[in-house]
Amino acid sequence: MVLMVDGMSLKTSADGFLRDAGLWNERVAEELARLNNIEISPAHWEILWFIRDYYFQYQHLPNARMFAAAIRKKLGEDKASSRYLQKLFPAGPLKYACKLAGLPKPPTCL
Repeated sequence: MVLMVDGMSLKTSADGFLRDAGLWNERVAEELARLNNIEISPAHWEILWFIRDYYFQYQHLPNARMFAAAIRKKLGEDKASSRYLQKLFPAGPLKYACKLAGLPKPPTCL
């Protein structure tokens, strides 16, 4: 599949994840969010930048439990709570944080 953003054709998987995380930018995130009915707020950006940093630092995606633990360590207990993350990404915090951040689909997500 292809995602068009500002005249650029970006390849995606069948379920909408970017094939090349290096082509991601904030406009791409905004378009992915629009397509997934998510309005990006500053709280979303904080999680998106966090998961991108994590991915590029460790070269892998965490499972949901590791995701929350890493957020807790870096951003605090409140932002690691499942209620907070579910409010931001109702259809699945890890899956949609990765999708909007231009990262691959986490192996633990359906």
